[in-house]
Amino acid sequence: MKANIQEDRGINEKQNIENTQNRIKNGFAFTLKSTCLDENYHPSSETRLTTNFANLARGGNRQQNLRNALNMINNRFNALAHLDNPKADRYLVELEIITVTMRIDDQNGGSNLPLIEVLKTNIFDRKTSQRIEGIAGNNFSSYVRDYDFSILLIEHNRNKPNFCIPENFGDLHGKLYKCFVGSATYKEHFKMSPIICLSVSSNKTYTRTEYQHPVLGFEYLQDQYSITDGYFSKMGLKVRFFMPLNSVAPMAFYHSGDLLADYTDLGLISSISTMETFQKIYRPEIYNANSVAGEIYQPSLKHEDYSLTRVDYDREERSQLAVEQGKYAEEHFIKPYKSLLEQWSANFTL
Repeated sequence: MKANIQEDRGINEKQNIENTQNRIKNGFAFTLKSTCLDENYHPSSETRLTTNFANLARGGNRQQNLRNALNMINNRFNALAHLDNPKADRYLVELEIITVTMRIDDQNGGSNLPLIEVLKTNIFDRKTSQRIEGIAGNNFSSYVRDYDFSILLIEHNRNKPNFCIPENFGDLHGKLYKCFVGSATYKEHFKMSPIICLSVSSNKTYTRTEYQHPVLGFEYLQDQYSITDGYFSKMGLKVRFFMPLNSVAPMAFYHSGDLLADYTDLGLISSISTMETFQKIYRPEIYNANSVAGEIYQPSLKHEDYSLTRVDYDREERSQLAVEQGKYAEEHFIKPYKSLLEQWSANFTL
């Protein structure tokens, strides 16, 4: 009798594993939550506190911080979208915080785990009273990325004489991102693939080319591939560097497809105005510098000739929280589902 019970238990466990394997063959189930980012925004308990908008929305000056940042975004947008906009007040940028959770089912049941958080832009045209869809991907952040850069990469290089990248670094994160962007859930909510706009690297050199895009501005070329470039390439993203009109430094635009053909001018302007504003706030040494990048440009966070915005931002706290949230990802995501995630990643195809 005891042998039969053990045999039945073994069969049930095998069936549970097989059911789990079947459920994850075609990817995971994703859920989206949208929250308006305006001057009344309060970070929820589910929000990744390292996200730049959450950093602004805390403390005694939280409402003024948000109001100032949103005003900067709108002013920059209208300056770039100047056609048929004589008073520079035609457009209003509306921001949504998109929080993505991923459901993982195993023999112990199901869990909804936080995965990605981004800002999505929408544009309201006061002249026509129309809302125009913008672009997702702004202020991209992810728990797995926090784990990879703040935990895994640091531990891998501890006590090593020369810095190196772990084997398969970014593979899981890249496949999870591709799985989400390729999912029916993403396609239901977004018409265009994301653009992830980041600061240029402070240890790379950039050279301006002769090419000038009407919205993105002058293109720059990078002298070397960066760790971030490699990490994002595993997400299926390429990078180009542009410095828009009246900007002082180029920005990195990570994208799939054709950056110059797949997006509308207003969509690109919404990403530029949003991300340049956040860059000015938390990278003022580069993006709020009092001098403009030359033909050959070396960014530096030690640059002293820059101006501060009227927005409070705690960079030190953000760095500390990145480590904490990397540990959270390790504890609640990486370790508990290690074998399941490894199996899914090994079999994942688009």
